[in-house]
Amino acid sequence: MTDRPIDPDVDLHVPAQRAELHWPVLGAISAGGALGALARFGLQSALPAGPADFPWATFMINVSGCLLIGVLMVVITEVRPAHRLVRPFLGVGVLGGYTTFSTYAVDVQRAVAAGAPLTGLVYLVATLAAALVAVTAGMWLARRLTRKRPVGAR
Repeated sequence: MTDRPIDPDVDLHVPAQRAELHWPVLGAISAGGALGALARFGLQSALPAGPADFPWATFMINVSGCLLIGVLMVVITEVRPAHRLVRPFLGVGVLGGYTTFSTYAVDVQRAVAAGAPLTGLVYLVATLAAALVAVTAGMWLARRLTRKRPVGAR
């Protein structure tokens, strides 16, 4: 086990940095989480799946959330410095509330229990692969779209 803090932006051994973890950050995370969870609820309600069906809503939610986190992290770390509450609000709150990897695990279990182990296995592997591709694509896309061009170039 390491003695390093969980969040590399905050050293919990420094009282002044510990203080920044309190109400503004928790409020930003809570507000963002509520918005993200509402968006997830809407998509899952629009695309319901039975226990043996491929859970397309959860799949699309997790993959699109990974794409967006890839874009977000490049924008706020490489392109433009962001307010200190942007990452907690958007990254932890909105996208954390929107994505649902716990439901992903439950969906796999449900498929297997419903007698559709192949669906569960395909979903298990496809979600992991697509999520990794999506976060990488999001990073690539953000870098490509925000690349500075020489003055006068088209």
